[in-house]
Amino acid sequence: MSSLDTLKAAVEDVLGERVVALTERLGELTLVVRAADHLEVATRLRDHPSLRFDTALDLCGMDYLDYGQGAHDGPRFAVVVHLLSVELNHRLRVRTFCPDDELPLVASLTEIWPAVGWFEREAFDLYGIVFDGHADLRRILTDYGFVGHPFRKDFPVTGYVEMRYDPEQRRVIYQPVTIEPREIVPRVIREEGYGIGR
Repeated sequence: MSSLDTLKAAVEDVLGERVVALTERLGELTLVVRAADHLEVATRLRDHPSLRFDTALDLCGMDYLDYGQGAHDGPRFAVVVHLLSVELNHRLRVRTFCPDDELPLVASLTEIWPAVGWFEREAFDLYGIVFDGHADLRRILTDYGFVGHPFRKDFPVTGYVEMRYDPEQRRVIYQPVTIEPREIVPRVIREEGYGIGR
């Protein structure tokens, strides 16, 4: 039995019905859990002696809008956590879908792995995912006056507002975007059969 099979069996044994899906791809396991079980599953993954995922390496938000040319039929936003068990030398990816697309919300994991605090702030800033119980959930990469969440797939490339210095007011101001849409890729037109037999 490989170490991946051992880990898969341990996860299924410890979490039981809380496992929505457990898949293997490219030598890694991905566990999908419901938002309602997010905090409890994380606690068990950290504390159970056969798992001992003591380190959260990364946490990110995901936007599944138009994923796979519309093949995804489910909630739009997800939180993905990459875990490491230093003692057992196991890695696991945990994906939790936010049940409400209008207000994506999951429990914060800062009480379990304090290092995810900044990652959760980043997911909030870029995707608008709210982490219930986070002690300091505010923007971390964009300006505090920034409108929207720039990693959402429906966010316009130009944004909603632009920022510039106004010499008359002697301060930075926001104004609606004035960038005109344009095509910057030149069109190449070739005659039929170009490059064949030459």
